[in-house]
Amino acid sequence: MARMIDVVRCPWSEGVDPSYQHYHDTEWGVPEHDDRRQFEFLILEGAQAGLSWWTILRKRDGYRRAFAGFAADEVANFTPATVARLMQDPGIVRNRLKIEAAIHNARGFLNIQREFGSFDRYLWDFVGGAPIVNRWREQTEVPPTSKESDALSKDLKRRGFKFVGSTIIYAHMQATGLVNDHLVGCFRHAACGERRH
Repeated sequence: MARMIDVVRCPWSEGVDPSYQHYHDTEWGVPEHDDRRQFEFLILEGAQAGLSWWTILRKRDGYRRAFAGFAADEVANFTPATVARLMQDPGIVRNRLKIEAAIHNARGFLNIQREFGSFDRYLWDFVGGAPIVNRWREQTEVPPTSKESDALSKDLKRRGFKFVGSTIIYAHMQATGLVNDHLVGCFRHAACGERRH
């Protein structure tokens, strides 16, 4: 009889909820090149400011519905009436500043697409076109920011984006695979490290 091998994961993903673990196992750290998905994480990471990622992950479907399936061109056209409606929506974090920032950032996102051809091209230039693969052994080694997140945050702020501090941007980079911060002992480290632009 074959012995079951224990799967080792990053500690933050365990003991919360199976869907949180599923997110870790299938999405977090996977290099993302789809502009719509990048916009999704830009909205979600901004919404997370001051909250836990688990809080946002549980509301992800609500955000998908409320923010037009994360279509930046549609979100960019949201009106004050849309904001008022979203402020009554229990499926998202009802914070006016975050909602208005998402709309404002959608317009900036479209400007970047026009300038660079895609948000993907703009974003990946900050890491030289390939994931930064770290080799952390303990969760305590993982930093909250990096020189790359500092540079990206600074540039986004220069372009008028909101809720894009270096810590938020580093979380975005981790989530979308620009940085591979799976611990070396995690079964996902090698898989995410092999993926390239």
